[in-house]
Amino acid sequence: MKNVLLLFLCCWSAFSYSQPTVSSSNKQAQKFYDLAKQAPSKEKEIEFLQSAVQADPSFIAAIRRLGDLNRSSGRHQEAIGFYEKVLSLNPEFDRGTYLGIGTSKLAIGEYTSALAHLTKYLSYPNVPEANKLGAQKLIADCRFALDAIKRPQPFNPINLGSGVNTAEMEYLPVVTADQGLLIFTRRVGDKNEDFFKSENKDGQWTTASGLSPAINTPSYNEGAQTISPDGNYLFFTGCNRPDGKGSCDIYISRREGKDWSAPFNLGSPINGRGWESQPAISANGSTLYFVSNRPGGLGGYDIWKTELQSDGGWSAPENLGPSINTAYDENFPFIHPDNETLYFSSNGWPGMGDKDLFVSRKDASGNWAKAENLGYPINTFAEESSLTISSDGRTAYYASNREGGLGGLDLHSFELPVYSRPKSVTYIKGIVLDEKTKECLIANVKITELSSRHTAFDDQSNEDGQFLSTLPVGKSYAFTVEKEGYLLYSQNFPLNRSSSSAQPFTIEVPLQKIEVGKLATLSNIFFETNKADLLPESEVELQQLIHFMNANPKVSIEIAGHTDNVGEEKTNQVLSENRARRVYGYLVNNRIAPQRLSFKGYGESKPLLSNTTEEGRQKNRRTEFKILSY
Repeated sequence: MKNVLLLFLCCWSAFSYSQPTVSSSNKQAQKFYDLAKQAPSKEKEIEFLQSAVQADPSFIAAIRRLGDLNRSSGRHQEAIGFYEKVLSLNPEFDRGTYLGIGTSKLAIGEYTSALAHLTKYLSYPNVPEANKLGAQKLIADCRFALDAIKRPQPFNPINLGSGVNTAEMEYLPVVTADQGLLIFTRRVGDKNEDFFKSENKDGQWTTASGLSPAINTPSYNEGAQTISPDGNYLFFTGCNRPDGKGSCDIYISRREGKDWSAPFNLGSPINGRGWESQPAISANGSTLYFVSNRPGGLGGYDIWKTELQSDGGWSAPENLGPSINTAYDENFPFIHPDNETLYFSSNGWPGMGDKDLFVSRKDASGNWAKAENLGYPINTFAEESSLTISSDGRTAYYASNREGGLGGLDLHSFELPVYSRPKSVTYIKGIVLDEKTKECLIANVKITELSSRHTAFDDQSNEDGQFLSTLPVGKSYAFTVEKEGYLLYSQNFPLNRSSSSAQPFTIEVPLQKIEVGKLATLSNIFFETNKADLLPESEVELQQLIHFMNANPKVSIEIAGHTDNVGEEKTNQVLSENRARRVYGYLVNNRIAPQRLSFKGYGESKPLLSNTTEEGRQKNRRTEFKILSY
């Protein structure tokens, strides 16, 4: 079926004289018609055919050909006029006229009329298989559209304003997780595409400026980009560059202070001799989605994915399969920070005509569900594409040439209907400082989902000590920060509790230098209730502690156990000591020398907060380590 549908696409868009040839008795008209067949360009062909029709207004073959040429050029209203003239002269001249007018009627949103003409076309016997399947696909679009119009979705797009939009074309918007930075593509002049950036100041977007001369070039196009949630990594498409592997390749650039690094070609196996474009990176940076027409796809342009390997390379690309891809074109993937919701555009699934916006979600087994159309009037008979969604799942950004804009395509935002929203996601935005000097520190920040032990974030804070990471709500996370010469810092974010909200976290991480007597709390060591049995979720933090001990071989520590004041004091003392012993035993079993370790239980004797509240009692039930020597 794939090959048949592609044949329909190719043949139906070709400029051929496939309809029955009918000559004109007017010699001048016939002369122009014959010249049109040999015309060096489509526009010259149209010019000759217009002259033929002017000489003979009933020259049906020339009129039909003008319909085909205007349709294939996107001038559908003009095409419809020519097709209607053919039908008025002779409705049985050529059955392909019904396919032509049905296609153009669909393209301008006249669905009822389009459906009638396409159905008429299929009523003829012996319709070529390729055209039959193609017409059936268009009929499915008409029926979907007529039904969708009856069930309109809430939709109120807002132009992002003159700080962002100009008389030029602006498109492909992406924002950071805190919606503080917007990066988009602007077509400068007729052909050159560059990146521009704008910052959100008090709810208004500032006047956009070029992203960086390290990325934007006067000679090559830069576009189709994605940005990591923290705004530090930009993946984008570069075409026809000297270091390219094919016509278009995917590149990466890292933010360095106020500027960006020189772009780096991701190379094989992602980039090849074909066309690779429109990257979308997962929030944890481990999965890259992109569009390609490489061999092995389902037809046209497909969406693929590749996984980051432990050695820093990427896995062989994998096609996302028939729940996403069709025999037609899929474009502009966007993976939401929940890592389970994918938005993209397609002209293969039933829609309103041309490319529509779709969403697919992962099921419990990690497989993509069948694509769902975002509905009307988000989708229309025109092309909709390049949709991105804020981390909170409420705001969508896209490009449109809606009335009232500043010219060409403008960037807009709108509130995404509830049914199309991803899972709830929040973010942690913080700064790493030296506890004493308040100096900003570059440190390793890692966030791990405790139940699955999957890494949600693993990167460094920047030179200003800042970091940002998205976190899907509904899970519990271990947050750790490491830097040479400093104590391990840890915190727990239990977003799996019923009281959890999607409100973002803004935190300060004060790192303590390694000194004798210093204490650090291990916030992600968990035990069975009233027992000393370690829960599996503790493995994440215990491994971080082992890494700290191996990185600092001259350090010796005391493992300290603490409880709240619930229960008998003697029982709490024994419980705290048994828990400290259990952590000690884990470290010894993982080849940390016993002479570098000791353990002690403090029971309820050293509370951090009052035991009169649940929050206080929870803070007091803790495991710490203290530096004994260094």
